[in-house]
Amino acid sequence: MKILIYGLNYAPELTGVGKYTAEMAALLASRGHEVRVVCAPPYYPEWHVADNYTSWQYQRETRDGVTIWRAPLWVPTHPNGLKRMLHLMSFAASSLPLLARQILWRPQVAMLIAPTLMCAPATLALARLTSASAWVHIQDFEVDAAFDLGLLKSSRVARVARWIESTLLRHFDTVSSITPQMSSRVVLKGVESSRVVCLPNWVDVSTIFPLSRASDYRRLLSIPDDHKVVLYSGNMGAKQGIETLADAAALLAQRADVTFVFCGSGAAKESLLARCAGLTNCLFIPLQPVEHLNELLNLADIHVLPQRGDAADLVMPSKLTGMFASGRAVVAMARQGTGLYEAVSPRGVVVPPDDVKALAAEIAALASDPERRAALGSAARDYAERTLSPEATIGTFEERLATLVRESRGKRAKVETPYFGTPRPSPAAARPHKPATTEEAAPD
Repeated sequence: MKILIYGLNYAPELTGVGKYTAEMAALLASRGHEVRVVCAPPYYPEWHVADNYTSWQYQRETRDGVTIWRAPLWVPTHPNGLKRMLHLMSFAASSLPLLARQILWRPQVAMLIAPTLMCAPATLALARLTSASAWVHIQDFEVDAAFDLGLLKSSRVARVARWIESTLLRHFDTVSSITPQMSSRVVLKGVESSRVVCLPNWVDVSTIFPLSRASDYRRLLSIPDDHKVVLYSGNMGAKQGIETLADAAALLAQRADVTFVFCGSGAAKESLLARCAGLTNCLFIPLQPVEHLNELLNLADIHVLPQRGDAADLVMPSKLTGMFASGRAVVAMARQGTGLYEAVSPRGVVVPPDDVKALAAEIAALASDPERRAALGSAARDYAERTLSPEATIGTFEERLATLVRESRGKRAKVETPYFGTPRPSPAAARPHKPATTEEAAPD
């Protein structure tokens, strides 16, 4: 199949949506599909365009068998609600010429990765012009998150934005998300349940696995052998509620055998650094290369996953799959009944969001209980091996794609007939298909 993936984030970004979008595209390409991607230059989570890329011109490259077009965009240094909106609008506008070029290629499936839904009208237009199936895959509910987390505040704007979101979603042939709870939210927004698919994130358990030795990072960071490492690795942004980790570190400052390691970047990093100033039990390191990810995750004796209470079922932290695969104990902050709670509670420890004392108490208890840490880590690893296979998710995706393509062909071949008689293909459908060229270049 010809599959066009359209989304803001993509490799070589190491965390978040871009990581999974790139892995999805590469897996589909490895299974014989022709895959193209329209995206932005890598900038996340640092909010700074990576070296060898520019924010002001179009670029084209090939990565893992996937042809990638990158559109320019504006990247604010200190993002807030309004700046984020302008940031997303800049990509939605600049990517239109690249999307228009794909009309000649005639994809069979046009898949939008959300965020951002600002690109939904263009995706739907492309799908209609090329008779492609339109699919939107929701990693974050960006509209709900913007208002529930206080990034945008006007109730009137919220009502309009949610109406627009619902209208757009209902026009897609398929809407998918990454947890059952998030998929249920899609139905509540007015999408027919028959069009909704749960397409969970995954992890390659052959790449992320428990080490039988101490991680090299323990030596590189000069962490004593008898210290228990509490690791947070990933984006440091508004949805994470990462400030609770600084407060927990302060409560555990008297524990001489516990070290907090913060790895990552993002809009909230400066605030986190300020909160941890003067704490001798905290270390900060930048995001590490993907080839060192397994060593990094194995540095943890305890993985921590904070989350704000008002972010419940708006997002599912992408870093969770790697935590499970590493075979280390996980402590997460989540409300009962949410997707995060359901994922962690059978094989980890869950405390209420924003409850710093409960978080610190659980970290302290696990730091003193190696047997329980080992049991939780083993359960998490077993879960990753059984249910988080990328092949299983991509298999479900392919089956749905094949069904959509068959239905699309049926619609194109269908003509009106009388009540009696056998339907016949239209003359247009009977004509042989002329393949389109695939060598278009990005605009200058």
